[in-house]
Amino acid sequence: MSARRPGALRDRSGGHPASPWGHVARAAAALAAGMGVGRFVYTPILPLMHTQAGLTAGAGANLATANYAGYLLGALAGIALPALVRSATVLRTSLAVLTGSLAAMPATRDTSAWFLLRLSAGVASALIFVIAVSSLLGHLREHPAHLPGWGFGGVGAGIALSGLLVLALHWLGPLADWRTAWYASAALAALLSAASWNLRPEAAPPPTPQGRETPRGTGVHRWFTALFVSYALEGIGYIVAGTFLVSAIEQSSPGWAGSGAWVLVGLAAVPSAALWAWLGRRWSRPGLLLAALLVQAAGIALPALIAGVPAALVSAALFGGTFIGISTLALATGAHLRVPRSVALLTAGYSVGQMLGPPVVTPLLRHGYHQALLLAAAVVLAAAAAAAVLRAGFPGRTTTGRATPEPTVRVPDDESARFPEAGRGPGR
Repeated sequence: MSARRPGALRDRSGGHPASPWGHVARAAAALAAGMGVGRFVYTPILPLMHTQAGLTAGAGANLATANYAGYLLGALAGIALPALVRSATVLRTSLAVLTGSLAAMPATRDTSAWFLLRLSAGVASALIFVIAVSSLLGHLREHPAHLPGWGFGGVGAGIALSGLLVLALHWLGPLADWRTAWYASAALAALLSAASWNLRPEAAPPPTPQGRETPRGTGVHRWFTALFVSYALEGIGYIVAGTFLVSAIEQSSPGWAGSGAWVLVGLAAVPSAALWAWLGRRWSRPGLLLAALLVQAAGIALPALIAGVPAALVSAALFGGTFIGISTLALATGAHLRVPRSVALLTAGYSVGQMLGPPVVTPLLRHGYHQALLLAAAVVLAAAAAAAVLRAGFPGRTTTGRATPEPTVRVPDDESARFPEAGRGPGR
C-alpha cells in the first residue's frame, strides 16, 4: 500500500496523486472565464458601444449595475444553498450560461435585453467564482498559501486576454466593431470553459452537530465592523475604476491606450494574490490592507490628474496589482477574527458596494469620466481610513513579536476548514 504525501490531490480515478498545479490551472481557467472575461470584458468593449451602438453613459452605468446585481444574487444563492457550491453540474451550467450571454449581446440593440443578459452573466459569474474559490481553498488547504494565490491570478489572466482581444480588434479597422468584440469574447469564454470543465468542486464537509469554541476578546466586533466598512467601500471605489478606467483613459490618450492599459491591469493582477499572500506571512494583514488601499487610490486618481500614456500605464499597474490582493487580505483577515460566516458577510458587503458604485457616479458622467475616478479614489481613501481603525490594536503580533490574545466566537466547522489560515495570526 503506497503512502500519499499530505495535501496531494487524487486524479479522477482515485488512483495516483495528481499535481496540485493541475487543479490550480483548472480553477484559474474557470476564474478567467467567469470574472476576467464574463464580467470585465465589458470594460474595454464599453467605448466601442458608446461610439458604434449609441449607448449613452448613463445606460452604460445601468448595464454595469445589472451585472453587479446579478453577481450579488448569485453570491446569495451560494450562501443560502451550500450544495450549489459543491456541484459540478452547477459549475458547467454557469459556464454555458455565461458564454451564451456574451454571444447574445450583439444579437440586439435593445437596452432592456442587454440589461437581462448582463444580469444573467452576473449570476453565472458569481456561481463560477464561489465554486472555483471554494475548490481552490478546500482541495489545497494543506499546501502553501501562494499556490491558491496563483489560482486567483486567473482573474488577472482573463482580464489581460480580454484586453488583448479588444486591442487586436483595433488593428482590424472596419472589422473591429462592437459586435465582433462580443462574439470574440464569447469564443474566448468557451475556450476557457473547456479548460476548466473537469474542475472538481469542494467536497462536502463531514457532518458536525455544532460549531466549536475559539478564544475571543471584547474588541472583535469593533475590528470586524471596521473591516466590513473598509471592504464595502472598496467595492464602491474599485468597481468604478474597473468599469470606466478604459473609457477615462481614451478621453485624453490614443484609442489603443485604453485597451493596452487594461491588458496591463490583467498582467499586474496575475501574480498579485500570491504576492500579497506571501507578504501576509511576514507583516500584519491589516497593515498590508491599509497600504494596498492607499496605493490603489493613487492609481485610480492618476489618469484623472495627469493626461498621457505613461500616467495611464502606471495607473493600470497600480490598480491591477492591488484589487485582487485587497480581496485576499480582507477575506484572510475576516477568517482570522473567526466571526461566524465572515466570508459570506464580507462578500455580501463587497457586492452591495459594487452595485452602488456606477449609480453613485452616474450624475458625474455627463462631464466625462475623470470626476468619477476622483470620487472613486476618495471612496477608496475612506476605505483606507477604516483599515487604519482596524489596524489599531488588531489581535496578532505586537511590536515585540508576541501574540496578543485571540478573539473568541463560535465558528462553523465547514468555514474553519475552508479557511485554514484563520488559525494563524497575521504575519505568522
